[in-house]
Amino acid sequence: MKKSMIDVAYELMSKKKKAMTFAKLWEEVTQALGMDEMQKEEAIAHFYSDLSLDTRFLHVGDNKWDLRNRHTFNETIIDTSALLIDDEAEDSEALEEAEEEKETNEEFD
Repeated sequence: MKKSMIDVAYELMSKKKKAMTFAKLWEEVTQALGMDEMQKEEAIAHFYSDLSLDTRFLHVGDNKWDLRNRHTFNETIIDTSALLIDDEAEDSEALEEAEEEKETNEEFD
């Protein structure tokens, strides 16, 4: 049975014992699977999506990926309590756009 790209990536990363850039990981996965250039072009977006969604992997910054099990919980979570969504600013922008559109429409009437 042929292994999936993401499973091959997991095996490669398990052997490497350190984080890798996406480009290096992709290169090694495609070599291991014997992919030609056309197959690479067709599969790279799918691989990146799988890598992003697979809970075994963790983006560690600078476009490097590592296995989640090599990092502590505190390293893997993002504290979102400090993030603020400024709804008033968004509402204000939408209102300004609506007023500008109304003025433009009145000019043509």
